[in-house]
Amino acid sequence: MSSSSPPLLVIASGNAGKIGEITAMLTPVDIRLAVQPEGLVVEETGSSFAENARLKAATVARLTGEWSLADDSGLVVDALHGAPGVYSARYGPDAASRQARLLAELKGTLYRTAALVSALALANPLGEILLETEGECRGEILERPRGTAKGYGDIFWIRAAGCTYGELPTSWKLKFGSRGRAVRSVAADIKRLLS
Repeated sequence: MSSSSPPLLVIASGNAGKIGEITAMLTPVDIRLAVQPEGLVVEETGSSFAENARLKAATVARLTGEWSLADDSGLVVDALHGAPGVYSARYGPDAASRQARLLAELKGTLYRTAALVSALALANPLGEILLETEGECRGEILERPRGTAKGYGDIFWIRAAGCTYGELPTSWKLKFGSRGRAVRSVAADIKRLLS
């Protein structure tokens, strides 16, 4: 690699939506982005979003020998004592099932406040975590979905944005979304560390 070539950062995820969001959010930073090796699945055994993000970043960094950025995120519902939390992606077999389960568990509940939480971890090529942050987006769970995605985004209302997370354009996700807030808080540090 020539000295003028931007540094490489591997996004530790196989989730196309997440990769797309992180890629768009890091566009202003002068780095090259790649995705983790196809077929790689890192088991999320942590008890927090931060632990899972660390685990994924360190594993992918060691496997690829490159800097790696991982995100672990989910929905935390106050009336459900923080559920689904780290099990957000495993709350049902598909997005529609997860949404239906959550709405059923909140049926008749007036207290519907919740947060989208995203933890980010950056690992160097040796798998050492050198940077961590967390972003949060507060909102509330609607009684009925708005939109067609069938996931949490269609029922998570963001008052400040006047729409659901699923209705947010990508540019607004950087401002209002938990992942956007997390990436924005460390973008300059990522660039500094990789350089």
